[in-house]
Amino acid sequence: MWKPGLRSAKAIRAVVSRILVYGSVLLAAWWWMLWTPGHGDVRLRAELSAEEAAIEREVRNDVEVLAERIGERNIPGNPVELEQAAAFVVRSMSDAGYRPDSQWYSVGGAKCRNIEAEIRGADRSNEVVIVGAHYDTVPGSPGADDNASGVAVMLALARGFARTRPARTLRFVAFANEEPPYFWSANMGSLVYAKRCHERRDRVVAMLSIESVGFYSTSPASQRYPAGLGLLYPSTGDFVAFVGNLKSRPLVHEALGAFRSTGALPSIGAAVPNAVPGAGWSDHWSFWQQGFAGIEITDTAPFRNPYYHTPDDTPDRLNYDRLARFTWAMRTVVKQLADPRPR
Repeated sequence: MWKPGLRSAKAIRAVVSRILVYGSVLLAAWWWMLWTPGHGDVRLRAELSAEEAAIEREVRNDVEVLAERIGERNIPGNPVELEQAAAFVVRSMSDAGYRPDSQWYSVGGAKCRNIEAEIRGADRSNEVVIVGAHYDTVPGSPGADDNASGVAVMLALARGFARTRPARTLRFVAFANEEPPYFWSANMGSLVYAKRCHERRDRVVAMLSIESVGFYSTSPASQRYPAGLGLLYPSTGDFVAFVGNLKSRPLVHEALGAFRSTGALPSIGAAVPNAVPGAGWSDHWSFWQQGFAGIEITDTAPFRNPYYHTPDDTPDRLNYDRLARFTWAMRTVVKQLADPRPR
């Protein structure tokens, strides 16, 4: 009777050994994807600085122009408004001192465009950093958070860097057609743009997609996550998230580390496969398709904002205090990426 018992014990030990090995590998993989530098917890200063207060007025105005005065902007339903938004972006970039370039293309008989403002790099001009945001809306929504907030931040950053000369080439880009029915399709503006970058052999070293960054909540249980991640991250929706794919992990770390150095807002970050819901839900996905490093910086949109993709995504729902703090901190992120320390 002892021989079967011995074989059974050996089998149990073998199973336990495999569980420990596979479990260790799985834990190491999760650590590799989810570990980020610095500390994400922040105690906010009571008042905005004078510089942040000026940014607050700036971003509030731009959100109100896009989401209130212009409103819903998309093809096929609202092409006139989409072009009004594009013209506003061009005018804003021109007023800041740029000579914006429009990349026109046709979708179902309608013309639309991506808009680019560029600062040519001083000594590493072949390396390109892109700060982008889509200016269209989903049908039926004025899109204050999604994505007038992102466009407002992109424009504020463009104004802030207009009189600088970083080492790398810096581009600020407004994309058309991120929303359905063009999402993840050949007509998605950022994919049209990313393909052109690839064709021109641009060396895009970093793409930052500023996507839905104006909605915050201090209420408990106001934050949701894809299945399995809620145990690891805060349940209060008062932070910004930096999200990339596995290839973009170094960019997630560099950008998030720079952001956290400012102490502006709470933050989280991760580099995960595109299969994780939400990981590729913005214009950074288009750059992944062309082999470039890209990340999304977001308030997590549908995982927090109850007005996401509805008629109630209006300017009055946003927190402009936090949006200003976010914009101010992003200047540090963009500066670090566009003007890295000498090798």
